[in-house]
Amino acid sequence: MQKKDSPLVSIIMAVKDTAPYLPACLDSIIDQTYTNWELIAVNDHSSDATPEILDTYAQKDPRIKVYNSDRPKLIPTLQVAYAQATGTLINRMDSDDKMPDYKLDVLVKEWNKYGKGHVIGGGTEHFVDEGEVGDGFRRYEVWLNDVARRSAHYEEIYTECVIPSHSWIIHRDDFDQVGAFDPIVYPEDYDLCFRFYRAQLKIIGIDVVLHYWRDRSNRISRTWDEYKDNRYFDLKTRFFYELDRDKTRPLVLWGAGRNGKDMAKILISHDDEFHWVCDNERKIGKDVYGTIMEHYDVIPTLDNPQIMIVVSSPDGKKEIRAQLHKWGKEVVKDYWFFA
Repeated sequence: MQKKDSPLVSIIMAVKDTAPYLPACLDSIIDQTYTNWELIAVNDHSSDATPEILDTYAQKDPRIKVYNSDRPKLIPTLQVAYAQATGTLINRMDSDDKMPDYKLDVLVKEWNKYGKGHVIGGGTEHFVDEGEVGDGFRRYEVWLNDVARRSAHYEEIYTECVIPSHSWIIHRDDFDQVGAFDPIVYPEDYDLCFRFYRAQLKIIGIDVVLHYWRDRSNRISRTWDEYKDNRYFDLKTRFFYELDRDKTRPLVLWGAGRNGKDMAKILISHDDEFHWVCDNERKIGKDVYGTIMEHYDVIPTLDNPQIMIVVSSPDGKKEIRAQLHKWGKEVVKDYWFFA
């Protein structure tokens, strides 16, 4: 009989051509100290030894359940997997990665403290078998772990995906409420974060590494067109206009570089008026896309502005944060970093 504090966890895993890494992944799941789990592994038309490896492990451990996707690509395969899940709690796994043996135990214990209406999210750590982890992925890892440490997921949600696809656990009722894997929107993990935000599920961050994330040259975040622009401005602005934009208040776009120009085009497509600010004296006063560039000192003269910051350099962000802190909440109540 299932204990109330030991619910069945369904681990959802789409698998495609990861034979070199799959045994280590599956071994890490079998080695979990929390034992009440099922792995729903769905093969997405693999052309290597992936199906044979999955079948071999399924024969050894009945908790591993293997299916074949009748539709290609990641999200449809995740949909096939979720349709087979029977667990109370839902987690996702990538077939080239590894779990620390305490992962599910930590996630379930933390979820039990809060219950439905909550998502538990933790940290991640990149690794490679040879060479070094790419600088961009390492910086993302540091940022993700800081977000989890501070439980700052909604505060930072417009910056980048705040919960990796494998480092969360959620009750299936809550997962169904936000649409599970239904939307065919990439990047699917970032879209899911925004759906958590829309539903105002409470995210509890924990300062624990819950996942070992493999960096390799052919991972889909490096090779798929859907993942190549890590700014994802279209996705971000779609949710911004749905959830946070108040058109009775002035909008400020802060940043005049490539990010600023790309975001300005999107704001114009939304038929939204905005103040465009920067600190570059060569650009201030110039007409760009029909908007006159202003110095950021105009912000205190505006009535309760909403500020979108698209400056990407760490030093630039630090300076902007310092300026916002100097002005205080009396001047700026709402601002978001979009890069």
